Amino acid sequence: MTEKVIRVAGGQGFWGDLLTAPIDQVRKGPIDYLMLDYLAEVTMSILQKQRARDPEAGYARDFVSLMQEILPDCVEKNIKVLSNAGGVNVAGCAQKIRAAAAELGLSGKVKIGMITGDDVLSQLDNWIADGVEINSMDDGTPLSAIRDKVQSANVYLGAAPLVEALGLGANVLVGGRLTDTGLTLAPLMHEFGWKFDDWDRVSAGTIAGHIIECGAQSSGGNCQYDWQNIPDMANIGFPIVEAKADGTFIVTKHKGTGGRVNVQSVTEQLLYEMGDPKAYITPDVVADFSSIHVEPAGEDRVRVFGIKGGPATDFYKVSIAYSDGWKSVGTLVYSWPDALEKAQAADKILRQRLENLGLEFDVILTEFVGVNATHGHLGERTLLSASPVPPATSSQDNSTVDEASSVADKSVRAPSDIPEVQLRVAVRGHNKAHVERFTKEIAPLILTGPPGVTGFAGGRPKVEEIMAYFPTLIPKSLIKPEVSIVNT
Repeated sequence: MTEKVIRVAGGQGFWGDLLTAPIDQVRKGPIDYLMLDYLAEVTMSILQKQRARDPEAGYARDFVSLMQEILPDCVEKNIKVLSNAGGVNVAGCAQKIRAAAAELGLSGKVKIGMITGDDVLSQLDNWIADGVEINSMDDGTPLSAIRDKVQSANVYLGAAPLVEALGLGANVLVGGRLTDTGLTLAPLMHEFGWKFDDWDRVSAGTIAGHIIECGAQSSGGNCQYDWQNIPDMANIGFPIVEAKADGTFIVTKHKGTGGRVNVQSVTEQLLYEMGDPKAYITPDVVADFSSIHVEPAGEDRVRVFGIKGGPATDFYKVSIAYSDGWKSVGTLVYSWPDALEKAQAADKILRQRLENLGLEFDVILTEFVGVNATHGHLGERTLLSASPVPPATSSQDNSTVDEASSVADKSVRAPSDIPEVQLRVAVRGHNKAHVERFTKEIAPLILTGPPGVTGFAGGRPKVEEIMAYFPTLIPKSLIKPEVSIVNT
């Protein structure tokens, strides 16, 4: 009797990932499940704002167009799709999929599982009133301190509601802030009948999900090891997990696709956002990354085994995004000769003009891109012109600006023959009008500053709202995930 193997394919590592990847996963070889991870922390606040402007928005629209393309293939091949594309409007997303199925003549063949309960924005005030302790995991700040600025609040739900939806016969699953790892773990729990307290197997499924959650990052994309020789990156294959009931699995990709799956590519992805290797905490389990064994298992095949895990905690993590002021970034390019000196002089002139106008910013940050903005010139680690800038109303304030400018003056100099330097200046503050005024002070440097300037084709810098991140924990007893089925 052949041992049962379940193939879960990663199709998207983020909203905006390679559009052809999930199509290739469905059409270029056998898979049983397609998992699509669309969400990041900042994405939730963006979606919340979209829905505030349009009640029918708030989900990853790319998911709907994708399903219009691959639904016939998925129905024909019995491939089930799991995604967190629902964002903050899971019902709206599900209805779009329902409409797409009808348009494709697939009515009655698609059962959509909706997972909700992660959006807790409306519950925050009640929790605060009830005395529930909700503090930032970063610095202990209480939620009450930033409550009036909160834009979104979403719990990271685990695999349980997904397993329930699969048990109800859903073949397209749509949720909000479902964990990246849960999208892979749930099919394995469903297929193999793993218990929720079978910590080693649940840990194995979680790590399988971690390996493929970032798409091609585990199959040769963004890979440091021997990156020059990774083949056919233009047609890179996304990763697939071939899992067995004992919790062991193979990481691979479809034959004939580009990229590479080897121990190095898998190991690099394992290190991504790992934290404490002995305690990778998810809603489902605490996985022990130090127990993981990886070994080659053939061309573009890596075997992962020996994984251990421990009991899940009594808390869910909550991702809260809140408004924290405004920012703008402007750039100019200065050319040879004396490119760096010109850029430094322009920075000093700009800062003086901002001071003369009495503009208030929390921070002004200047970078000289092409010299030492990232790592410092010739190995020297120098942060150029990064300083808090209080209101320019006293001699102390003026000295702060002068000091910031002098940092740039004292920075290490590039060779005199450097061809060009990009001056990039960013401001951040809570006074939107002041940030908007900054955007009008970059262009004048073209004719009122050092010579040899270009690179302003993009026009006046934009003012953008800053979304700050407030991670916190909430007792699981307060959260009620909900599963419902939409028939087509």
